[in-house]
Amino acid sequence: MKSKLLLLLSFCAVAGPAAAADSILPGYWESTNRLLSPIRTKEVEKRCITPEEVAKFMMGPSNRHYTCTYPVKSFANGKILLRGTCVSKKGRKVAVSGEGSFTATTFKLTATVATDFAGIPISGRASTEARRIADTCPPEPKAD
Repeated sequence: MKSKLLLLLSFCAVAGPAAAADSILPGYWESTNRLLSPIRTKEVEKRCITPEEVAKFMMGPSNRHYTCTYPVKSFANGKILLRGTCVSKKGRKVAVSGEGSFTATTFKLTATVATDFAGIPISGRASTEARRIADTCPPEPKAD
């Protein structure tokens, strides 16, 4: 459950920038994803975000375990707000709400999640802080 929750929140952000000034820039990014409660974890990853992937990164939590929709989303003036629901492949629903800030080269979001597990309500908090560390991505290693 802990790893799935961290995965769910590892790409937290908000939907669809309309113009470059309203989004992050593509490039090489380092993200620090933390599960703050109920269990503390930290995961750091470096990844290339291409121009085509900017919108996906900004779309909010969604991964191979969950499909998410955000009826409430705002991404303007450097501020992020989102409220929605993610549903696992097995039908488990998770309420997600988050707030944060962004610039062209930084991204910060803190999110709260709530679900039921075997009839017991469970909630948690997570954060993502990301920064652009290079304009271009390093070359991918060549396959042998």
